Amino acid sequence: MNEGRVKLEPSWKERIGAYLERPEMQALAGFLRAEKQQGKVIFPPGPEIFAAFEHTPFDKVRVVILGQDPYHGPGQAHGLCFSVRPGVPPPPSLQNIFKEIQRDLGIAPPDHGCLTPWADRGVLLLNAVLTVERGLAASHQGKGWEGFTDAAIDALNREREGLVFLLWGSYAQRKGQLIDARRHCILRSVHPSPLSAHRGFLGCGHFSAANRYLEEHGQAPVDWSLPPRSELAA
Repeated sequence: MNEGRVKLEPSWKERIGAYLERPEMQALAGFLRAEKQQGKVIFPPGPEIFAAFEHTPFDKVRVVILGQDPYHGPGQAHGLCFSVRPGVPPPPSLQNIFKEIQRDLGIAPPDHGCLTPWADRGVLLLNAVLTVERGLAASHQGKGWEGFTDAAIDALNREREGLVFLLWGSYAQRKGQLIDARRHCILRSVHPSPLSAHRGFLGCGHFSAANRYLEEHGQAPVDWSLPPRSELAA
């Protein structure tokens, strides 16, 4: 995979950069090039594919939220799972995340759906698959991204201790097989999608539970509040 245009943050490159040279990643790069040459629109834009790593360096990670693949609507995906750009209406799953934070911690939902401040505070917002074709959900599953994001989770599992992994839905929970529950905290729930949120996500208490675990292990809790849209960096 050509890193000329898409650069991996140095602390992550040190650990998983070599994975980008593997044959399956070269094949993935070829697939993405061919799709673009056919005029297909790929989300997120190239420079934002690795945004989760850019905003949350390896040693800064405290919490990991695993998503499935990027939003496939125009202007939504910007490289952080569940997050949308400022000014884009929060999708239903994100609205339910905000509802649970309000129920759990009393923090009112923000006037936007941009989760970049969380990423900058140590919440790795990682999709299992990092690209998608416009309008076609899950269109890039099975193309090679899963092994790369597995490598990222494996590195965190092995080299760090006391992290919190929030695994929402069966897809994210399968990634949980890579995590040693004796070294880290794993919190599982159904997905926040409207199709499942009322079966256990709303009421799961994961945000307060994550902070309790961090504090019990000598770490600062995560500030789950988000600044108003007017204060977000352009």
